[in-house]
Amino acid sequence: MTAKLRNNVTLIFLLGFPNLQSFQFPFFSLLTLIYCGTIVGNFLIIVLFLLSKSLQSPMYFFITQLSIFDILVTTDIVPVLLHTVLFGGHFMTLIGCIIQFSVFVISDCSECLLLSVMSYDRYLAICNPLRYHSIMNPKFCVTSVTIIWLLGFLVMFMYVISINNLHFCGPRIIDHFFCDFKPIMKLSCSDTSIIYIEILIIGFFNGFCPFIIIVISYVYIAITILKIPSTTGRHKAFSTCSSHLIVVSILYGTLLVVYMFPIREKSLILSNAMSLSYTVLTPLLNPIIYTLRNKDFKRAFHKIKHVL
Repeated sequence: MTAKLRNNVTLIFLLGFPNLQSFQFPFFSLLTLIYCGTIVGNFLIIVLFLLSKSLQSPMYFFITQLSIFDILVTTDIVPVLLHTVLFGGHFMTLIGCIIQFSVFVISDCSECLLLSVMSYDRYLAICNPLRYHSIMNPKFCVTSVTIIWLLGFLVMFMYVISINNLHFCGPRIIDHFFCDFKPIMKLSCSDTSIIYIEILIIGFFNGFCPFIIIVISYVYIAITILKIPSTTGRHKAFSTCSSHLIVVSILYGTLLVVYMFPIREKSLILSNAMSLSYTVLTPLLNPIIYTLRNKDFKRAFHKIKHVL
Protein backbone atom coordinates (compact mmCIF):
# COMPACT_ATOMS: atom_id res chain seq x y z
CA MET A 1 0.00 0.00 0.00
CA THR A 2 1.07 3.62 0.07
CA ALA A 3 3.46 5.24 2.52
CA LYS A 4 0.49 7.03 4.03
CA LEU A 5 -0.78 3.76 5.46
CA ARG A 6 2.66 2.59 6.57
CA ASN A 7 3.45 5.82 8.45
CA ASN A 8 0.32 5.83 10.58
CA VAL A 9 -1.74 3.01 12.08
CA THR A 10 0.06 -0.21 11.19
CA LEU A 11 -1.38 -2.64 13.76
CA ILE A 12 -4.99 -3.00 14.86
CA PHE A 13 -6.77 -5.22 17.36
CA LEU A 14 -10.00 -7.06 16.58
CA LEU A 15 -12.10 -7.46 19.73
CA GLY A 16 -14.36 -10.11 18.25
CA PHE A 17 -16.84 -11.25 20.90
CA PRO A 18 -15.47 -10.09 24.26
CA ASN A 19 -16.77 -11.27 27.64
CA LEU A 20 -17.72 -14.74 26.43
CA GLN A 21 -16.39 -16.18 29.70
CA SER A 22 -17.74 -19.72 30.18
CA PHE A 23 -19.16 -19.80 26.62
CA GLN A 24 -15.74 -19.34 25.05
CA PHE A 25 -14.90 -22.99 24.38
CA PRO A 26 -18.44 -24.08 23.37
CA PHE A 27 -18.64 -21.12 20.97
CA PHE A 28 -15.21 -21.95 19.54
CA SER A 29 -16.22 -25.60 19.10
CA LEU A 30 -19.48 -24.61 17.39
CA LEU A 31 -17.69 -22.26 14.99
CA THR A 32 -15.14 -24.97 14.19
CA LEU A 33 -17.91 -27.45 13.35
CA ILE A 34 -19.68 -24.84 11.20
CA TYR A 35 -16.45 -24.01 9.38
CA CYS A 36 -15.67 -27.67 8.67
CA GLY A 37 -19.25 -28.32 7.58
CA THR A 38 -19.20 -25.29 5.28
CA ILE A 39 -15.96 -26.30 3.56
CA VAL A 40 -16.97 -29.96 3.19
CA GLY A 41 -20.54 -29.16 2.06
CA ASN A 42 -19.59 -26.61 -0.57
CA PHE A 43 -16.63 -28.64 -1.79
CA LEU A 44 -18.96 -31.65 -2.15
CA ILE A 45 -21.27 -29.62 -4.40
CA ILE A 46 -18.35 -28.66 -6.64
CA VAL A 47 -17.11 -32.27 -6.86
CA LEU A 48 -20.59 -33.63 -7.61
CA PHE A 49 -21.04 -31.08 -10.39
CA LEU A 50 -17.69 -31.95 -11.96
CA LEU A 51 -18.18 -35.73 -11.79
CA SER A 52 -21.90 -36.14 -12.46
CA LYS A 53 -23.36 -35.78 -15.97
CA SER A 54 -26.88 -35.39 -14.58
CA LEU A 55 -25.88 -32.08 -12.94
CA GLN A 56 -24.48 -30.49 -16.11
CA SER A 57 -27.11 -27.75 -16.36
CA PRO A 58 -27.00 -23.94 -15.98
CA MET A 59 -28.63 -23.89 -12.55
CA TYR A 60 -26.16 -26.35 -11.06
CA PHE A 61 -23.29 -24.49 -12.71
CA PHE A 62 -24.42 -21.34 -10.91
CA ILE A 63 -24.78 -23.25 -7.64
CA THR A 64 -21.14 -24.37 -7.87
CA GLN A 65 -20.10 -20.74 -8.33
CA LEU A 66 -22.13 -19.89 -5.23
CA SER A 67 -20.22 -22.61 -3.38
CA ILE A 68 -16.90 -21.08 -4.49
CA PHE A 69 -17.96 -17.68 -3.13
CA ASP A 70 -19.06 -19.31 0.15
CA ILE A 71 -15.71 -21.09 0.54
CA LEU A 72 -13.92 -17.82 -0.23
CA VAL A 73 -15.75 -15.70 2.35
CA THR A 74 -15.64 -18.42 5.02
CA THR A 75 -11.90 -19.01 4.62
CA ASP A 76 -11.35 -15.26 4.68
CA ILE A 77 -13.20 -14.59 7.94
CA VAL A 78 -13.65 -17.70 10.11
CA PRO A 79 -9.97 -18.55 10.90
CA VAL A 80 -9.45 -15.02 12.26
CA LEU A 81 -12.77 -15.26 14.11
CA LEU A 82 -11.69 -18.53 15.75
CA HIS A 83 -8.49 -16.85 16.95
CA THR A 84 -10.43 -13.92 18.44
CA VAL A 85 -12.76 -16.28 20.29
CA LEU A 86 -9.98 -18.52 21.60
CA PHE A 87 -7.58 -15.76 22.68
CA GLY A 88 -9.97 -12.90 23.39
CA GLY A 89 -8.93 -10.86 20.33
CA HIS A 90 -6.66 -10.82 17.33
CA PHE A 91 -3.86 -8.48 16.23
CA MET A 92 -3.79 -7.71 12.52
CA THR A 93 -1.85 -5.28 10.38
CA LEU A 94 -3.84 -2.55 8.69
CA ILE A 95 -2.81 -3.92 5.31
CA GLY A 96 -3.97 -7.39 6.38
CA CYS A 97 -7.25 -5.86 7.54
CA ILE A 98 -7.81 -4.21 4.17
CA ILE A 99 -6.94 -7.46 2.37
CA GLN A 100 -9.51 -9.33 4.47
CA PHE A 101 -12.10 -6.68 3.65
CA SER A 102 -11.19 -6.86 -0.05
CA VAL A 103 -11.75 -10.62 -0.23
CA PHE A 104 -15.05 -10.18 1.61
CA VAL A 105 -16.16 -7.51 -0.89
CA ILE A 106 -15.34 -9.73 -3.89
CA SER A 107 -17.31 -12.69 -2.55
CA ASP A 108 -20.23 -10.66 -1.16
CA CYS A 109 -20.73 -8.45 -4.23
CA SER A 110 -20.28 -11.35 -6.64
CA GLU A 111 -22.80 -13.44 -4.71
CA CYS A 112 -25.45 -10.71 -4.97
CA LEU A 113 -24.91 -10.51 -8.73
CA LEU A 114 -24.92 -14.30 -9.07
CA LEU A 115 -28.24 -14.60 -7.23
CA SER A 116 -29.80 -12.17 -9.71
CA VAL A 117 -28.57 -14.29 -12.64
CA MET A 118 -29.94 -17.39 -10.90
CA SER A 119 -33.32 -15.68 -10.52
CA TYR A 120 -33.29 -14.94 -14.27
CA ASP A 121 -32.51 -18.61 -14.87
CA ARG A 122 -35.58 -19.61 -12.83
CA TYR A 123 -37.68 -17.00 -14.64
CA LEU A 124 -36.80 -18.50 -18.02
CA ALA A 125 -37.31 -22.08 -16.80
CA ILE A 126 -40.83 -21.37 -15.50
CA CYS A 127 -42.12 -18.42 -17.56
CA ASN A 128 -40.46 -19.08 -20.91
CA PRO A 129 -39.35 -22.74 -20.99
CA LEU A 130 -39.33 -23.01 -24.80
CA ARG A 131 -36.51 -20.47 -25.05
CA TYR A 132 -34.65 -21.65 -21.94
CA HIS A 133 -31.96 -23.74 -23.64
CA SER A 134 -31.41 -21.27 -26.45
CA ILE A 135 -30.75 -18.43 -23.99
CA MET A 136 -29.16 -20.33 -21.09
CA ASN A 137 -26.50 -21.93 -23.26
CA PRO A 138 -22.94 -22.68 -22.04
CA LYS A 139 -21.58 -19.49 -23.61
CA PHE A 140 -24.09 -17.32 -21.75
CA CYS A 141 -23.40 -19.09 -18.44
CA VAL A 142 -19.61 -18.79 -18.68
CA THR A 143 -19.80 -15.18 -19.89
CA SER A 144 -22.18 -14.13 -17.11
CA VAL A 145 -20.03 -15.76 -14.41
CA THR A 146 -16.88 -14.16 -15.86
CA ILE A 147 -18.56 -10.74 -15.80
CA ILE A 148 -19.67 -11.33 -12.21
CA TRP A 149 -16.10 -12.10 -11.13
CA LEU A 150 -14.77 -9.04 -12.98
CA LEU A 151 -17.41 -6.76 -11.43
CA GLY A 152 -16.58 -8.19 -8.00
CA PHE A 153 -12.92 -7.29 -8.47
CA LEU A 154 -13.87 -3.87 -9.89
CA VAL A 155 -15.98 -3.03 -6.85
CA MET A 156 -13.19 -4.26 -4.58
CA PHE A 157 -10.64 -1.99 -6.29
CA MET A 158 -13.00 0.99 -5.96
CA TYR A 159 -13.32 0.31 -2.22
CA VAL A 160 -9.56 -0.12 -1.80
CA ILE A 161 -8.74 3.07 -3.73
CA SER A 162 -11.15 5.04 -1.54
CA ILE A 163 -9.71 3.56 1.66
CA ASN A 164 -6.15 4.08 0.44
CA ASN A 165 -6.75 7.84 0.17
CA LEU A 166 -7.64 8.11 3.86
CA HIS A 167 -5.37 9.21 6.70
CA PHE A 168 -5.36 6.64 9.52
CA CYS A 169 -4.43 7.75 13.02
CA GLY A 170 -6.55 5.62 15.32
CA PRO A 171 -8.12 4.32 17.42
CA ARG A 172 -6.31 1.04 16.86
CA ILE A 173 -9.17 -1.15 18.07
CA ILE A 174 -12.00 -2.57 15.94
CA ASP A 175 -15.03 -3.67 17.97
CA HIS A 176 -15.98 -6.35 15.46
CA PHE A 177 -14.88 -9.86 14.49
CA PHE A 178 -13.71 -8.94 10.99
CA CYS A 179 -12.60 -5.88 9.04
CA ASP A 180 -15.82 -4.49 7.62
CA PHE A 181 -16.21 -1.11 5.92
CA LYS A 182 -17.64 0.93 8.81
CA PRO A 183 -15.13 -0.33 11.42
CA ILE A 184 -12.27 0.56 9.05
CA MET A 185 -13.75 4.04 8.55
CA LYS A 186 -13.68 4.59 12.32
CA LEU A 187 -9.88 4.21 12.25
CA SER A 188 -9.56 7.22 9.96
CA CYS A 189 -9.07 10.86 10.88
CA SER A 190 -10.01 12.01 7.38
CA ASP A 191 -13.37 13.32 6.24
CA THR A 192 -15.21 10.18 5.09
CA SER A 193 -18.47 11.82 4.00
CA ILE A 194 -17.55 11.74 0.31
CA ILE A 195 -16.47 8.09 0.57
CA TYR A 196 -19.81 7.18 2.16
CA ILE A 197 -21.59 8.80 -0.79
CA GLU A 198 -19.37 6.89 -3.24
CA ILE A 199 -20.01 3.62 -1.41
CA LEU A 200 -23.76 4.34 -1.35
CA ILE A 201 -23.73 4.73 -5.14
CA ILE A 202 -21.67 1.54 -5.57
CA GLY A 203 -24.01 -0.31 -3.22
CA PHE A 204 -27.04 0.85 -5.18
CA PHE A 205 -25.76 -0.60 -8.45
CA ASN A 206 -24.18 -3.70 -6.94
CA GLY A 207 -26.74 -4.57 -4.27
CA PHE A 208 -30.04 -2.84 -4.91
CA CYS A 209 -30.18 -3.33 -8.69
CA PRO A 210 -29.63 -7.11 -8.46
CA PHE A 211 -32.29 -7.21 -5.75
CA ILE A 212 -34.75 -5.42 -8.06
CA ILE A 213 -34.00 -7.97 -10.80
CA ILE A 214 -34.68 -10.78 -8.33
CA VAL A 215 -37.97 -9.22 -7.19
CA ILE A 216 -39.19 -8.62 -10.76
CA SER A 217 -38.24 -12.17 -11.76
CA TYR A 218 -40.19 -13.66 -8.87
CA VAL A 219 -43.21 -11.46 -9.52
CA TYR A 220 -43.43 -12.93 -13.03
CA ILE A 221 -42.70 -16.41 -11.64
CA ALA A 222 -45.52 -16.06 -9.07
CA ILE A 223 -47.97 -14.87 -11.73
CA THR A 224 -47.06 -17.79 -14.00
CA ILE A 225 -47.35 -20.35 -11.19
CA LEU A 226 -50.77 -19.04 -10.13
CA LYS A 227 -52.01 -19.55 -13.70
CA ILE A 228 -51.15 -23.26 -13.58
CA PRO A 229 -54.51 -25.08 -13.20
CA SER A 230 -53.41 -28.11 -11.17
CA THR A 231 -52.15 -28.01 -7.59
CA THR A 232 -49.50 -30.59 -8.43
CA GLY A 233 -48.22 -28.46 -11.29
CA ARG A 234 -48.04 -25.35 -9.11
CA HIS A 235 -46.19 -27.24 -6.40
CA LYS A 236 -43.72 -28.71 -8.89
CA ALA A 237 -43.04 -25.30 -10.46
CA PHE A 238 -42.55 -23.63 -7.09
CA SER A 239 -40.22 -26.38 -5.84
CA THR A 240 -37.77 -25.61 -8.67
CA CYS A 241 -37.13 -22.11 -7.31
CA SER A 242 -37.88 -22.45 -3.57
CA SER A 243 -34.25 -23.19 -2.63
CA HIS A 244 -33.01 -20.10 -4.45
CA LEU A 245 -35.74 -17.98 -2.85
CA ILE A 246 -34.73 -19.16 0.65
CA VAL A 247 -31.07 -18.30 0.02
CA VAL A 248 -31.98 -14.84 -1.32
CA SER A 249 -34.24 -14.15 1.68
CA ILE A 250 -31.56 -15.12 4.20
CA LEU A 251 -28.75 -13.17 2.51
CA TYR A 252 -30.61 -9.96 1.73
CA GLY A 253 -32.54 -10.04 5.01
CA THR A 254 -29.36 -9.97 7.09
CA LEU A 255 -27.59 -7.50 4.76
CA LEU A 256 -30.50 -5.06 5.02
CA VAL A 257 -30.46 -5.20 8.82
CA VAL A 258 -26.70 -4.62 9.03
CA TYR A 259 -26.10 -2.04 6.29
CA MET A 260 -29.39 -0.22 5.67
CA PHE A 261 -30.25 0.75 9.24
CA PRO A 262 -28.07 3.16 11.24
CA ILE A 263 -25.84 1.43 13.78
CA ARG A 264 -27.09 3.65 16.62
CA GLU A 265 -30.60 2.26 16.26
CA LYS A 266 -29.58 -1.25 17.19
CA SER A 267 -27.21 -2.76 19.69
CA LEU A 268 -23.66 -3.70 18.72
CA ILE A 269 -24.38 -7.27 19.82
CA LEU A 270 -27.27 -7.52 17.35
CA SER A 271 -25.11 -6.04 14.60
CA ASN A 272 -22.36 -8.60 15.21
CA ALA A 273 -24.94 -11.40 15.37
CA MET A 274 -26.39 -10.36 11.99
CA SER A 275 -22.89 -10.11 10.52
CA LEU A 276 -22.16 -13.58 11.88
CA SER A 277 -25.27 -14.82 10.12
CA TYR A 278 -24.32 -13.82 6.58
CA THR A 279 -20.58 -14.45 6.88
CA VAL A 280 -20.62 -17.76 8.79
CA LEU A 281 -24.09 -19.33 8.87
CA THR A 282 -25.29 -18.55 5.33
CA PRO A 283 -22.31 -20.29 3.64
CA LEU A 284 -23.21 -23.38 5.69
CA LEU A 285 -26.93 -23.18 4.91
CA ASN A 286 -26.46 -22.82 1.15
CA PRO A 287 -25.15 -26.38 0.53
CA ILE A 288 -27.72 -27.77 3.00
CA ILE A 289 -30.60 -26.02 1.25
CA TYR A 290 -29.46 -26.96 -2.25
CA THR A 291 -28.48 -30.58 -1.54
CA LEU A 292 -30.96 -31.84 1.06
CA ARG A 293 -33.89 -30.36 -0.88
CA ASN A 294 -32.63 -31.48 -4.29
CA LYS A 295 -33.27 -34.95 -5.69
CA ASP A 296 -30.67 -34.56 -8.47
CA PHE A 297 -27.88 -33.91 -5.97
CA LYS A 298 -29.01 -36.88 -3.88
CA ARG A 299 -28.99 -39.20 -6.89
CA ALA A 300 -25.57 -37.93 -8.01
CA PHE A 301 -24.16 -38.43 -4.52
CA HIS A 302 -25.43 -42.03 -4.28
CA LYS A 303 -24.11 -42.88 -7.76
CA ILE A 304 -20.64 -41.53 -7.03
CA LYS A 305 -20.65 -43.18 -3.59
CA HIS A 306 -21.36 -46.56 -5.16
CA VAL A 307 -18.65 -46.04 -7.78
CA LEU A 308 -16.09 -45.14 -5.13
